[in-house]
Amino acid sequence: MTDLQTFALPDRVTGMSSERELADRMIRAWRRDGIFQLEMNPMQEQHAERAFEASRRFFRMPLQLKAGCVSDLTYSGYIASGEEVTAGEADFSEIFTLCKDVPLTDARVRAQWPCHGPTPWPDDSYRQAMTAFTEVLGSVGERLLRLTALGLGLEVDALTRLTRDGWHHMRVLRFPALSPASSRGIGAHTDYGLLVIAAQDDVGGLLVRPPVEGEKRNRNWLPGESSAGMFEHQEPWTFVKPVPKVLTVFPGDILQFLTGGYLLSTPHKVRLNTRERYSMAYFHEPAFDACVRPLLGPSGDDFIHYGTHFTNMFMRCYPDRVTTRRILDEDRLATLARLRDAAMAASTPARRLAVA
Repeated sequence: MTDLQTFALPDRVTGMSSERELADRMIRAWRRDGIFQLEMNPMQEQHAERAFEASRRFFRMPLQLKAGCVSDLTYSGYIASGEEVTAGEADFSEIFTLCKDVPLTDARVRAQWPCHGPTPWPDDSYRQAMTAFTEVLGSVGERLLRLTALGLGLEVDALTRLTRDGWHHMRVLRFPALSPASSRGIGAHTDYGLLVIAAQDDVGGLLVRPPVEGEKRNRNWLPGESSAGMFEHQEPWTFVKPVPKVLTVFPGDILQFLTGGYLLSTPHKVRLNTRERYSMAYFHEPAFDACVRPLLGPSGDDFIHYGTHFTNMFMRCYPDRVTTRRILDEDRLATLARLRDAAMAASTPARRLAVA
């Protein structure tokens, strides 16, 4: 256990010298610890508590009601304990995933874009609480990315250009109390997206792996290089002590890709505790149809089509889910391939910089 660095986020990020100093300290914290904390203001605390209350109420509903909150169009909705698998072993987490709520009348839904459709909300109260909290976290994510760009020596909007109409989403999680059957909440992995902003209750269970000099990290976005299960039983792991009124923040795979490994995607896992635990992990993401190219390091033709990356990750996690079956049955991957090819052709390689 260690005390993480905690920062206060400015209301706006315009590139002032004081913001560049803050950005430098944030980057150093990520490169040393893999994670840091952000102070929440009273408005953010209020929205977080409402979201936690909604989460506790939902997960205490009967299983039959929860199990009805599933869609064959989108990966939004309920995921039962044991349905998610990491490195071949079932996780004990119980989850409600919130992706972009896209109405059936939307042109992308009619064109059979994978993963697009309405969120199967359990009720309007839950929808309001979660939507409001994700909007709060979206503002945090935009400012964090502007600071990250400054800390990397890039133009202030170099990263937020990618997140216009971003495919932001959130996983609302419940972990059961420790039992003789298992101590595992979620196995070791890195997150597939750009930036992770998380909130947890006072129980605790999150562990992160800080960067280790000379250690090879799998490139989770490439076929055959999954990070699932990596370092599961190898030290060092840092227990993230629950601290009131903070958010925890760490890089995902796409930030590692964008920076040529200067910032590493942070491996993390969850161990069950003696009480049930609640947390929320928000992912601030590029647009579904964005073509992401490296901003730092050597030139090249490497790219990640975000929608393809997102779809592949969810299909890998949930091979038997009704959403995955419909994607395959209706050959929606062919639609995705056309979107990817068009996005790649329309994009131009971004300016790369070398970070010392």
